[in-house]
Amino acid sequence: MTPKFSQPGIELTDSLDTIDPNQWNSLAGDDNPFLRHEFLVALERSGCVGKGTAWQPQHLVLKDGETLLGAVPLYLKYDSYGEYVFDWAWANAYQQNGLSYYPKLVAAVPFTPVTGSRLLAAPGGRQEAIQVQLIESALQLAKSLNASSLHWLFTPDSETGLLTRHEHLKRTGFQFHWANADYSSFEDFLATFSSAKRKKVKRERRHVSDAGIVMEVVEGGKIDDRLWRQFYAFYRSTIECRGAIPYLNLEFFREIGKTLADNIVLVLARQDDRYVAGALNLKGSHTLFGRYWGSLEEYNSLHFETCYYRAIDYCIDNDLQRFEAGAQGEHKLSRGFLPSSTYSAHWLKHPEFYRAISEFLEREQHGVEDYVELLQRHSPYKKEP
Repeated sequence: MTPKFSQPGIELTDSLDTIDPNQWNSLAGDDNPFLRHEFLVALERSGCVGKGTAWQPQHLVLKDGETLLGAVPLYLKYDSYGEYVFDWAWANAYQQNGLSYYPKLVAAVPFTPVTGSRLLAAPGGRQEAIQVQLIESALQLAKSLNASSLHWLFTPDSETGLLTRHEHLKRTGFQFHWANADYSSFEDFLATFSSAKRKKVKRERRHVSDAGIVMEVVEGGKIDDRLWRQFYAFYRSTIECRGAIPYLNLEFFREIGKTLADNIVLVLARQDDRYVAGALNLKGSHTLFGRYWGSLEEYNSLHFETCYYRAIDYCIDNDLQRFEAGAQGEHKLSRGFLPSSTYSAHWLKHPEFYRAISEFLEREQHGVEDYVELLQRHSPYKKEP
């Protein structure tokens, strides 16, 4: 049964195919390709989300007639896989107390730990009012579906603040990001490192070249079906080696290869006449986002060259200001990536769990802040006198 919303103009859809792509993209903007209609609908069309999966689309949209004013990429979830903001302990606590944590509602881009708007709103004087309407409607939907909770993952600071003013709890995490300080070359970037860290990076790059591996960067429409099949073999190989879950299928990669060609940067490693590894990046107007990597064999330092150093090269050559290399990974610190705060916001229906998790998040935030301060002291960059 479709819930009735108190906010006028709010609608619910289980498929982005029902939404005009141009109107959705006018809200999403250009800097975050994961929010674009093409990316999200590819997840649905390829079966990576939707029927038979734990991600059931429940997208909220706000319309004025046929004009889209606001939207939330929203999913009803039956587990916590593919989110990268970990709440398994919360689910276990619910279970231990005889309560159901699932289903829950999650506002996010599936399988994508990248900060971006979750309250898509038409720019102008009514932007915050539209966002408030979307928040209130999402809460109403969570209650009508008898969901235990509502989670907004990887929200920008401004939206996090707005959510905390509307019954949500703030959670702080961090990732490692690289910033372009107007470097003229990779050597110019390395010149900002301490001597020991600079030598380490040069040694890692030398390991790759000494193995006879040649690196290639292929963009957009030049990535043909043969290369997509090759990259997908890398992706599956590494997923299987780690015992992880292959959330994405070849059909998904093929579709974004067609619909988001201008946003795709594929880094490939070739030894003799065969490719041995690859990393897939997506780019926005100012930022490069590292997403998926894989290899068929182990090579000394090839992961760092394919996933980090060639991507930094690309950012410098193309005047991109940031490189976000994905979740986790303290090993990124010594290679020039510094900790950057990430945020999420959480509403829980059960008042006692709401209170307990609020206290937990306050303690957790202090721990995160202390750890980030420690990481900053181990930066590879030269210390100011």
